[in-house]
Amino acid sequence: MSLPTKKAPAKANEIYLERLYDAPVEAVWDAWVDPAQAAHWWGPRGFTLTTYSKELRVGGQWRYTMHGPDGTDYPNIATYFEIDEHRKLVYDHGATDDSPPLFRVTVLFTEIGQKTLMEMTMTLATEEAATQTRHFIKQAGGESTWDRFAEYLAEQTESKQRFVINRSFDVSIETMYEVWTKREHFEQWLPPTGFTMNFLRADIREGGSTFYCMTNGSNVTMYGRAFYLTMQKPNRLVYTQQFCDQDENISRHPFAPIWPETMQTTVEFTTEGDHRTRVTVTWEPIGEVSDAELQAFLKERGGMTKGWTGSFDKLEAHLATTH
Repeated sequence: MSLPTKKAPAKANEIYLERLYDAPVEAVWDAWVDPAQAAHWWGPRGFTLTTYSKELRVGGQWRYTMHGPDGTDYPNIATYFEIDEHRKLVYDHGATDDSPPLFRVTVLFTEIGQKTLMEMTMTLATEEAATQTRHFIKQAGGESTWDRFAEYLAEQTESKQRFVINRSFDVSIETMYEVWTKREHFEQWLPPTGFTMNFLRADIREGGSTFYCMTNGSNVTMYGRAFYLTMQKPNRLVYTQQFCDQDENISRHPFAPIWPETMQTTVEFTTEGDHRTRVTVTWEPIGEVSDAELQAFLKERGGMTKGWTGSFDKLEAHLATTH
C-alpha cells in the first residue's frame, strides 16, 4: 500500500491534519455527512452533539450545537461551498447567527485499498489566528475528535471496540521508535503521572517480553508484563499487556477488578515532515472478555485519554532533555 505524495507544508495561516482510517472511503464519507452518525463521534472526547438541521448541498448549512462536559454549549453554523462525493468537502466553520465563521475547512478523502486517508486543512485569516486556534484545540482536546472517529469506524466496519489516541512530537521517526523500545527511555516517561517504573525484565524484541513494577512511592505498587508480537522498525509495534502480582502470576488492576485481563497495544509511527512524528496508540481487549469487562473498558475511555495524555506530556519533556 503506497500513500499519496506528501503535500507542501501548510502555510503560516493554515492548520493541517491527516489521519489514515482502516475503513473504505464510502463508510468514512457517510459517517462525516450523516448527522445521525456524526452524533456518535463529532467533537472532543466527552462532548455530545445536537443537530437542528442539515442540507448537504452547495450553499446549504449544517446547524448544530456541541455540548461540553462542563455544560458549556458551542453553537455552530457550517456553510458548504464545495461537495465532491467521497472526495472533497469545503465549508466554513464556527459561525453563529450573530458572528462570522472562524475559518474555512477543506477535507480530502483518498481511497487507499480498503483504507481512507483523510486530509484536513483549516485556513484562518492570519498566522496569529492560526496560532491561537492551535492553542485552543490543544486545550480543548480537539484532536480527540479524530480518535473518536477511528473508534466509531472500527465499531461500524469491524465490530471492534477500541480506544485510540494520537499525539505529534517534534522528533524524527527513528528517535520516536527508539524511545518506545529502549528501557532507559521507556521507563522514564510511560508510567502514569506520580508513578515511577522499573523493569525487572526487559527483553524488548519481537517474541520477547518484559516484567515491570510501577509505584507511587507510598501506598500503590503495580506489576505488569508485556509480550511483543510485532516490531517493524521504525513504523509499528504490537504488544499485549497483563497486570500481575510480584511473582508474575496474572492478576487484575488494583482499582478496577473487572478490567479485561489482556489488552493489546498497537503503536504506529507516521512522519509528518523531516523532523516531526505522529504516534497513534490503539488499545483493545483481546481473548475472553466478558460483557462487564467490555463495558468497564468503554466507560473508561475518558480516563485512558487522561492517562495517556499525562504519559505523552512526560514523553515530550523527556525528548526535550535528551534529543
